[in-house]
Amino acid sequence: MTDLERILAIVSEARRRLVRVGVVLAAIFGFVLFFKLVPFTLSVGGLALPLAYPWPSPFDNVTAQVFRALVPLMLPHDVTLLNVGVGDSIIAQMEIGLLLTLVVGMPWIVHEAAAFLMPALRSSERNLLRHVGVPASVLFAIGFCAGLFVLTPFTYRLLFFYVAAMGLAPVLGVQSFITFTLLYSLAFGVVFELPVFIYALTRLGLVRAGEWRRHWRGAVIGCLVFGMLVTPDNSGITMCLIALPMFGLYLGGAYFATRWEARRDAREPPRLAAAGG
Repeated sequence: MTDLERILAIVSEARRRLVRVGVVLAAIFGFVLFFKLVPFTLSVGGLALPLAYPWPSPFDNVTAQVFRALVPLMLPHDVTLLNVGVGDSIIAQMEIGLLLTLVVGMPWIVHEAAAFLMPALRSSERNLLRHVGVPASVLFAIGFCAGLFVLTPFTYRLLFFYVAAMGLAPVLGVQSFITFTLLYSLAFGVVFELPVFIYALTRLGLVRAGEWRRHWRGAVIGCLVFGMLVTPDNSGITMCLIALPMFGLYLGGAYFATRWEARRDAREPPRLAAAGG
């Protein structure tokens, strides 16, 4: 097989994988925008099981249901949400739909990406993917849930304390609410991936564990810059609320990278000695 044929085969395989991913994501996105979930209770052996069935509803759909659940979870009870722009409610539904599509479709995306990359990876790299795949998914889920259910509501309440102190009316545009909520929660999911990223780079031999400890000051600046970029407000409070746990996760990743490197170095001398004998 010539180089050109090999490149064309890779491109064809990538296109096939992308089409498969696109079909699944489009189906999920269409479902959350044009169906709603109608709850019902199923009695089985004396147990009441809460279930739901889909029903066509292009306006009161899954995204609208998620929005109505987010409002009391996130905001103080006296905050009023306003539809400032004509299409703000539509954009809000689209953004929620994209997030739900990404979350629900992520296992399929990971499966297709792994299936595409596996033939090109060495055995050590395949083992690394198997070792970090589950922890990475779990950490992202923990970070996203912590951001969605704990840190984002806390941030809203903290910021509205300043609104009350200024004697201002506690109102918020629906577009600002959705953008801030989704970006802030997703940012915590991404931040929780940091230990896996650090561990993987050390295990691949790209960065020595000592480098992570040596450059902790640069990590502090990087955490602050990341917090500044991903938070849509300019208060500085939200930036610090992301940067502080991010730096803690950086130190945790450096610790696990150091442990792995120490175990590897402890195993190498006997093997080298045996080879020399």
